[in-house]
Amino acid sequence: MEYRRTAVIKLDTPEGADKHLRETIEQFKYCSNTASEWCWHGDDGYHVTSKAKAEDALYDQLREDTELTANLVQKGIHQAVESIKSGVERLKNDQDTSRPKFTADTAVYDKRSATFHRDHVSLSTPDGRIECDYILPENPKTPPTKYVANEDYEFRRATLHRRDGDWYLHASMLKEDDDTEPTTGHRTVLGVDLGVNQLAVASTGRFWSADEFTH
Repeated sequence: MEYRRTAVIKLDTPEGADKHLRETIEQFKYCSNTASEWCWHGDDGYHVTSKAKAEDALYDQLREDTELTANLVQKGIHQAVESIKSGVERLKNDQDTSRPKFTADTAVYDKRSATFHRDHVSLSTPDGRIECDYILPENPKTPPTKYVANEDYEFRRATLHRRDGDWYLHASMLKEDDDTEPTTGHRTVLGVDLGVNQLAVASTGRFWSADEFTH
């Protein structure tokens, strides 16, 4: 049995880190938006929904254009491709859509671009690694502490968010055990980010465009 949880962790950033984290996000958005523009039209007039094809076409350019590590560049490309896929599905269903534009202050990390610990995280930035302590509730039964402090839950990946001047890590965590019956009615907690250009972005990678509403 697998149990997946999204732990929203507030970060205690060291002095001077804000500038480097913001630059990370700006460069990450640049990668996603560049990939989105290319994938929307492709090199033959068709939408590109293949991560491998997008990487082959854009990886070297984006590595040269930014100071991000290889994995962050790849994640930026992949984020765009997943959004393009959602757009293509809308087109197939005769729904209005447009090229995805990434404006939210977020960046996606996995175990190659971040090192996750039980009390802090080490994040890759253009200026090297930055270590940030977690700000967690003292009650061990209160989320996100109940997941972060539990060794049975493994960090899989995380999305760095900047909100109201503070930094948060939305960590995707996985627990595997041998139980045949779930102990709760919900095995999965779904994370949803709300935005302007994209009305909602689920942690599964699905995007809902806000074009109709903003129009």
